[in-house]
Amino acid sequence: MKNYPTAKIRNLALLGHGGSGKTALAEAVLYHAKAIDRMGKVTDGNTVMDFDPEEIRRNISINTSVATCEWKDTKLNLLDTPGDFDFLGEVMQGLRVADSSLILVSAKDGLSVGAEKAIRHSRKAGLPIFFMISKMDEANANYDKALASLKEKYGNQVIPFILPITADGKMTGLIDVIEQQAYAIDAKGVITPSAIPDSLADQVTELQEAVNEAIAETDEVLMDKYFGGEGFSDQEKIDGIKAAILSGSVYPVFAGSALANWGITAILDRLIKYMPSLEDFPAVKASKPDGTEVELKADADGPLAAFVFKTIADPFVGRISIFRVYSGTFTGNTSVYNPLKEKDERIGNAYMLLGKKQLSAEKIVAGDIGAVTKLLTTTTNDTLCEHENPLTLSPIKFPVPCLSMAILPKVKGEEDKIVSGLHKLEDEDPVFSVLNNAETHQVVLSGLGEQQLDVLRSKLKAKFNVEATLEEPRVPYRETIKKKVKVQGKHKKQSGGHGQYGDVWIEFEPGDKQELTFEEKIFGGSVPKSFHPAVEKGLQDAIKKGVLAGYPVVNLKAVLVDGSYHDVDSSEMSFKLAARLAYKNGLPQANPVLLEPISLVKVHIPDDYLGDIMGDMNKRRGRIMGINPDSEGQVVEAEAPTSELAKYATDLKSMTQGRGWYTIEFARYDQAPQPVADKVIADAKARLEEDAE
Repeated sequence: MKNYPTAKIRNLALLGHGGSGKTALAEAVLYHAKAIDRMGKVTDGNTVMDFDPEEIRRNISINTSVATCEWKDTKLNLLDTPGDFDFLGEVMQGLRVADSSLILVSAKDGLSVGAEKAIRHSRKAGLPIFFMISKMDEANANYDKALASLKEKYGNQVIPFILPITADGKMTGLIDVIEQQAYAIDAKGVITPSAIPDSLADQVTELQEAVNEAIAETDEVLMDKYFGGEGFSDQEKIDGIKAAILSGSVYPVFAGSALANWGITAILDRLIKYMPSLEDFPAVKASKPDGTEVELKADADGPLAAFVFKTIADPFVGRISIFRVYSGTFTGNTSVYNPLKEKDERIGNAYMLLGKKQLSAEKIVAGDIGAVTKLLTTTTNDTLCEHENPLTLSPIKFPVPCLSMAILPKVKGEEDKIVSGLHKLEDEDPVFSVLNNAETHQVVLSGLGEQQLDVLRSKLKAKFNVEATLEEPRVPYRETIKKKVKVQGKHKKQSGGHGQYGDVWIEFEPGDKQELTFEEKIFGGSVPKSFHPAVEKGLQDAIKKGVLAGYPVVNLKAVLVDGSYHDVDSSEMSFKLAARLAYKNGLPQANPVLLEPISLVKVHIPDDYLGDIMGDMNKRRGRIMGINPDSEGQVVEAEAPTSELAKYATDLKSMTQGRGWYTIEFARYDQAPQPVADKVIADAKARLEEDAE
């Protein structure tokens, strides 16, 4: 592939609901651009973009993949993103380095949740948006209905640039609205000029007028021309359309079918023609080590700033770091500097990507996407630059994991292998966390949804030969007391030589701190001061296990008020054991209760689902704390027992058809209702009996 200047490079993210045809479109584009010899199919597991074994097995995209190709003297980098919401982190990676979004909407289904989310995230990223009404070859495809669903949601800025010509449910041609030219499509997808059907002539004229109006609004000179009845020159049309698309006042709509090869070359031509170039975008901001900000234009001669947006852990090649150059020129066989890790990295060959295939590249210029292998310290979200001019680009703000599951090995003793494998997978997927919970003795895996966690489980088996299962994690309950008691703890043991003697009277009462509050009110030296720390230590050890279900005890105050000692037989150990006896004897008398953790959840939903979410939260013993509007609808703030929210990510997706999302954080502990406490205590006893066997 020849070297392209920055002005001739385009980076296009393919977005949309799962199954809308993103990967198939990428395959068709690469085929027509002669980057591949034959078109693969997702169902056959032989596409360029879905090369991960898990993608092939599941017939879905789970990673953002990159492929480069050439079309009409322009270099096009395609970023094929997953449609499943569990892999939102991958979508964020693609959007971070794209210059435009092409959002696919199935002609059969119309506007979907996945397309809505893609639009929302594209807008947040400030990207120009194009639509493609895809799968025109499928039974029940309805272009007009799909277009109407877009217009209903996003208004008159949705303007068809390509109108399909159909006969007997089949797309037989298309009309370029801007050029006012029709084309016939043959069996191989080749288009040839033809006449505009009379039935569509008025619609084409109306759409042409809408486009001219949008062009006029981009420039005062063009506005004067428009109202003066003058036509626009070809270049004015192109520049005006680009400006309107860049500002978000126009969302062009194309139509076609990737599998049937309908309209693909026409879409490619118009994407290249109307996508804003890198030179049209504002400068990006980078930070210097002293915190000052500098602006970077997409200039191949500027200071080097390459942002690593994705990492692949390849079993044969090792770590593959995929980056976009925002400024300067990235060349192979040299050294670069990573300011976040404060390390120099030795670079081998630089590559361009065609799915998993690496194409050698002499250099990667500003605006382009490339890859290098075997970097030692660099990971996703790092910036590579020159040592003498350190620059850091802003990181991707990944979504926060909200669904937690315990991951257990099928073979006992392989917990360490699970944790080690998951930490290695963090290179590839930054949107999950793993915690070895010492309290519940479980490895807890957190992510965005069950599908993502199941993929991680499958990768553990494939890459690290560890079989694991997923189950709901144990809830870390607590115990406390509700009334004051005074009890004795006396440890006396006589054997040959020195005996053991410790005697304490302790008052236990509810405290106001989570940790143990220990005081002493000894009069007359009944327990010498030298043994007071031993009494406290004995209690600190004891509160690790409560008397109800073995959970840690909190909010406990213990006051040492009396006791006795023996000149010879008393020791620190004796008083530690005496304190434990007092604890064991006293807490059952002090009205012990179980405390359950309460989580604060903030649920973001469209207005339509407010009643359902509130009703569901009440069923979970939740309490609504407030309802506030946001840009997309409502945010319901609620507190609910953590145990009731184990599968909330899955349930919320089902209740809102994937439109809702939430954040969760620990709030506090509250006393559990008696039926809940009884069940938790019974489960804890059963687990103890099971462990003892």
